[in-house]
Amino acid sequence: MKIIWFTWKDKKNPAAGGAEVVNDELAKRLIGNGHEVVFLVSGFPNAGSKETINGYQVIRVGNRFTVYQKAKKYYQKYLSDWADLIIEEVNTIPFFTQNYIKKEKQILIFHQLCREIWWYQIFFPLNLIGYLIEPIYLRLMNKNKVITISKSSKNDLKKYNFSDIKIIPMGTNIKPVQNLNFEKFMRPTILSLGDIRPMKRTLDIITAFEYAKSIIPDLQLKIAGSSQSKYGKKVLQKIKNSKFTKDIEYLGTVDKIQKTKLMQSCHLIVVTSVKEGWGLIISEAASQGTPAVVYNVDGLRDSVGYGETGFLCKKNNPKELSQEIVFALSNKEVYKQKQKKAYKESKKLTFDNSYCKIEKIVSNG
Repeated sequence: MKIIWFTWKDKKNPAAGGAEVVNDELAKRLIGNGHEVVFLVSGFPNAGSKETINGYQVIRVGNRFTVYQKAKKYYQKYLSDWADLIIEEVNTIPFFTQNYIKKEKQILIFHQLCREIWWYQIFFPLNLIGYLIEPIYLRLMNKNKVITISKSSKNDLKKYNFSDIKIIPMGTNIKPVQNLNFEKFMRPTILSLGDIRPMKRTLDIITAFEYAKSIIPDLQLKIAGSSQSKYGKKVLQKIKNSKFTKDIEYLGTVDKIQKTKLMQSCHLIVVTSVKEGWGLIISEAASQGTPAVVYNVDGLRDSVGYGETGFLCKKNNPKELSQEIVFALSNKEVYKQKQKKAYKESKKLTFDNSYCKIEKIVSNG
């Protein structure tokens, strides 16, 4: 089968995140199973216009904002008679492929809906415009078949009258530790890992750490991720101004080896996103023997099994977050139970399992 995959970024884009891990893992398995896959994505500085990655072709057109129109033009000029199936991955702004692709079978992929995120990531008045128009365009798309990655995202889509929704299991591409019999840092350590941007609410983690530190004096915090954004600069300033600044280590961007080592060595990973499709970093940390403390939002509640495999805040604020951190680190038996459950569940989350589900969906159209 010949497949065109519309999405705004590929795995080599500097802004790539968990969604790009997923589409890369699925695409390379599609290739391995005899399918042909072409990605239509946006360009970025110093990127080639065409590239082959893991057997699939990536065609880059336009930028973050112009890719939607330029991808349409490229498709109509070069690919309109090629594909058997169109996959449109909707990340904040849709391509509206159903408006100009009629004969091919189509499937939409939503990791999550973005309505709340507009307030955090985009400036006024664009954030207000995005917030208001999302329900409108979702209702225009709700006749399409949809793939998503969590129960929370499925429930969100159902609010807009989507009915044909399939959930594929999330996967991780980090090898689980062989067992949980290894040493962590001598001091209790919490970890913030990943993008440092407004919707991730890293500032909340620092504030929660400061609250928890007053109860657990030897507590330390490690933060990894790019701080190049305006929000990142605020995070660095808050670290500098904190009365516990010596106990907060900012590590910058880390590679896969450093990331894995951090997840093994820290006692808790703390995630405070406004919303996620799943929360891949939580499952990755679980595979390394580190349970999570998370805000009770879409995606994050799914990845901690609604509190079964991690610690779920009752209210989403730094004070409540600090209380969950203190509870997790002060109750060894509860901690070990969550750790074991999280580790056990993480071993089920493989991209081979994800692919088995999506391959059936793709084959059936």
